[in-house]
Amino acid sequence: MPKWEDNIRKVVPYTPGEQPKKEKMIKLNTNENPYPPAPGVARALAEFDTEKLRMYPDPAVSDLVGAIADFYGVAEEEVFVGVGSDDVLAMIFMTFFNSEKPILFPDITYSFYDVWADMLRIPYETIPLDENFRICAGGYKRENGGVIFPNPNAPTGELLPLETVEEIIAANRDVIVVVDEAYIDFGGESALPLIRKYDNLLVVQTFSKSRSMAGSRIGYAFGNRTLIKYLNDVKYSFNSYTMDRITIALGVEAVKDRTYFEETVDKIIVTREWTKKELAKLGFRFGDSKSNFLFVTHPTLDVVKLFEDLKRADIYVRHFNKPERIVPYLRISIGTDDEMRELIAYLKKYMDL
Repeated sequence: MPKWEDNIRKVVPYTPGEQPKKEKMIKLNTNENPYPPAPGVARALAEFDTEKLRMYPDPAVSDLVGAIADFYGVAEEEVFVGVGSDDVLAMIFMTFFNSEKPILFPDITYSFYDVWADMLRIPYETIPLDENFRICAGGYKRENGGVIFPNPNAPTGELLPLETVEEIIAANRDVIVVVDEAYIDFGGESALPLIRKYDNLLVVQTFSKSRSMAGSRIGYAFGNRTLIKYLNDVKYSFNSYTMDRITIALGVEAVKDRTYFEETVDKIIVTREWTKKELAKLGFRFGDSKSNFLFVTHPTLDVVKLFEDLKRADIYVRHFNKPERIVPYLRISIGTDDEMRELIAYLKKYMDL
């Protein structure tokens, strides 16, 4: 091994969901929205003045920050925008998790958390979910250097009620608590109102799921002015021009159309609940997901084999090889009605029903 390798920061990277390049497939493996973005997004893209691309974008992303603030009824100084919620969360890890004490997050959760912690040399401890894959508030009432958890959790889809979320925040007033709400629009109650009550709270959301903008990479955080200033200080020290002009323009249009946003979310919720009923008829078991995916197992099927057989049929779902508790589970994103009907039809045939 060359000597210079002694000084390389080596990490085990996050493994994203497979992105097959096929025209005819049912893609239910990365929790993307099956519907297009708001109509204004297409108009903004068609009308975009490409001459402006010769100039740097606004480092403060003011237009998009203003649109987000207006939609949610908060001050612009309470909003931070990044290139996808992953970028926002990475900035949060760099900015706030600098104690020698371990940060805390669930043992089964978004698998980027431990990657960031390892990369940034942040000590961490994982708190086990209960037997029903639910976050246990009691596990977070201990000395720590910060707390982060998704709500609903991923990949399980289990939702914590807002009073339990607040219980965790209230028990950790001396550290930053991050509630990662990538899926909150599909049936949960956001912790956003609590940012005025708790000065140590950050709430993170994304355009990737409910706003159909996974390909444009827009994430955002809410918090008090002081926390947002600290985040921006780190952002400007890392990369001032993180979001391009086209993404800013499209993001503004996406967030402005409340009616389309609500209609699309409602469609996904209705399809999710139908899919639950159909999967239950086939013997699948799962929690009461409040996200845009289901986390399912079956008492008699080999789900690893099912995962591979589905892929051969050009139906893509997600399987996680670790930890051991979730190996017998598949995560199935909610697609269109037609896509979910095709999935159910395949499963019925697969099970000779």
